[in-house]
Amino acid sequence: MSDRADWTTQRERSSVRALQAMRWIATTLGRRVSRLVLHPISLYFLCFGGPAIRASADYLTRVHGRPPRWSERYHHVHHFASTVLDRVYLLRGQFGQFDIKVTGMEHFDRVLLDGRGVLLIGAHLGSFEALRALGQARRGLRVAMVMYEDNARLINAALKAIAPDAELHVIGLGRLDAMLALSEWLDGGGVAGLLADRTLTAPPGAGASQRSRAHPLDFLGEPAAFSDGPFRLAALLRRPVVFMTGLYHGGCCYELRFAPLADFTQRPPRGPGARAALDASIHDAMTRYAQLLEGLCRETPYNWFNFFDFWAAGDARADADAAAAGPGGGVRP
Repeated sequence: MSDRADWTTQRERSSVRALQAMRWIATTLGRRVSRLVLHPISLYFLCFGGPAIRASADYLTRVHGRPPRWSERYHHVHHFASTVLDRVYLLRGQFGQFDIKVTGMEHFDRVLLDGRGVLLIGAHLGSFEALRALGQARRGLRVAMVMYEDNARLINAALKAIAPDAELHVIGLGRLDAMLALSEWLDGGGVAGLLADRTLTAPPGAGASQRSRAHPLDFLGEPAAFSDGPFRLAALLRRPVVFMTGLYHGGCCYELRFAPLADFTQRPPRGPGARAALDASIHDAMTRYAQLLEGLCRETPYNWFNFFDFWAAGDARADADAAAAGPGGGVRP
């Protein structure tokens, strides 16, 4: 099978049993000793990772503008392994083991003070779980992840294996009441996060695939497809959107970084050009998102954790969406 396949066809290497073993190692040996175990794990994966490691090397070549050195390839894998291990401690609320700084907090606060919650859009860049430290520092701040139901079940099973006592909240898309649940969560001052760097097709009957499509955007020197689904969701809810990521800087250091992304609180006036104006604002938000993501990949290249052929997967999804839209077609928000 070709490496240039959609990421959804690649079998996940981790299992609930493996995650339970990781939890045992992390909680029994402690973080300092557990981190030593990451070195042989990273080395094994680097040698036998197959398509994932080839995708890593391709990504690093794009970032550095040259083939990566062996040490750089190892550093990428070890960064990923480190953040996976740290999920155990972050989900268990053991924030005292980490040095977490925050950049751009004013952008987050500005939206939160509006009283309508915060809709965050991130990526598979760094650690989303680091955001839980912010909830710990600000008592009462409620954080939820937004994803399709099938993925929500998989994520819940994996996270329960890592931290069975952790309080996790996932809002599953695809149900008839999903939009209402998300709107009520935000109206109650909650924080909801989506990851927008994978073009995932909605499950049958979910309906989202009828309203969203993938768009090719320049990313690290070549067009890659990004889904407009998260941005259309924000537009439908009429919410401002803040970009968020939890960058891993090695050792015990993380950085929560926020940046303004888009403001969909005001819809275009009704009329012949309303749909085109809305599509343009969504495209502008997606372009800014891709630019922010590219800038962070160049700044901290080892935080990118999409271990599949990102550009080939995007090509396939964009082609499928273009065919579905038809000549001159579009997708209604």
